[in-house]
Amino acid sequence: QVQLVESGGRLVQAGGSLRLSCAASGGTFSSYVMGWFRQAPGKEREFVAAVISSVGATEYADSVKGRFTISGDNSKNTVYLQMNSLKPEDTAVYYCAAKTGYYNVNYWMYDYWGQGTQVTVSS
Repeated sequence: QVQLVESGGRLVQAGGSLRLSCAASGGTFSSYVMGWFRQAPGKEREFVAAVISSVGATEYADSVKGRFTISGDNSKNTVYLQMNSLKPEDTAVYYCAAKTGYYNVNYWMYDYWGQGTQVTVSS
């Protein structure tokens, strides 16, 4: 059983930066696809980014390409989401998720989830 714990969310002004962290335990970190999703009030959970740290492969939603960077540290069993040039529309609860196999943009394909961390971007 994989446990995921996110941290790093807070209130930030538009144009600012944040780094979210997701600490994983209970599994072989490098064997999982690690993803970040977000959910704004009244909206469906949406894919943000994913990484396969064993091969360094990444995938991003079009809405965050060029602004967000996902990375994994196998030695710390931690995945990060560096978020730059934040916009008010980035406001959401951000969730870390894990799955085996290849990455997928559909949240229902992920097996393990963290509790979420709130990111609020003020204009």
